[in-house]
Amino acid sequence: MRGAWARFGVLVVVTALVLVPIAVTVGAVILPGGHAPSLREFVPFVSGEGLTWFGNSLAVSLGTAAVCVLVGAPAGYVLSRGRSRLVSGYALVVFVLQAFPLVLAIVPLFILFARVGLVDSLPGVALVYIGAGVPVAVWLMSSGVDGVPVSLEEAAWIDGCSVASAYLRIVLRNSLPAVLTTALVSFLFAWNDYLVAFVFLRSEQNYSLAIGLETSGHSPVLALLIMLPPVVLFAVFHRHFRFGGVAGAFGGV
Repeated sequence: MRGAWARFGVLVVVTALVLVPIAVTVGAVILPGGHAPSLREFVPFVSGEGLTWFGNSLAVSLGTAAVCVLVGAPAGYVLSRGRSRLVSGYALVVFVLQAFPLVLAIVPLFILFARVGLVDSLPGVALVYIGAGVPVAVWLMSSGVDGVPVSLEEAAWIDGCSVASAYLRIVLRNSLPAVLTTALVSFLFAWNDYLVAFVFLRSEQNYSLAIGLETSGHSPVLALLIMLPPVVLFAVFHRHFRFGGVAGAFGGV
């Protein structure tokens, strides 16, 4: 009984630590200065640079997530199913790239991007995020493929599917939770980043929301918008993270 109450107390404390900052931010937006509810705090955001910053962050984050999934999915399949020295070396390279701190590459990347004209550009920032996110995506997708039995692929091959068709119809479909996790991790990495955007983005029209929040005097509207996408994404896709995988794959066998 004491253990149950202790767990409940910890849950209440953790929930409060998570929800109180969100409630304070929402209150600062809807109840400015403690007065009657109002949406006037959104007016400067819609009419000013805030909407542009939101679009910049959304475009870069979605592009990063899409590329990380498109590259990480087939690369993770090779890492999971491959059995050769070449694949072992490839796994070592991916591991080293994943473990390498991005902050150590900021200066060399800035010098390189300055020479090729990618400083102060959204594609340049997206390339940095993709370079840092792909190794993580490969490992996440490899773990997802590991959870799909090889026997399912072999059964598809016997039925006449090609390797590519079996991968798309069997492996990728049954590793959907890994795909969604990879997309979410990649998106949030780019969405929440401050350091890379601060170093590479110079023009105000190219700012991300994180940079805009700092330069605009910590606007509660921008703070709310930064918190909103993770909450919405989890609310929409949380069932896919809890269920899925190979559940029901052997139905009728």
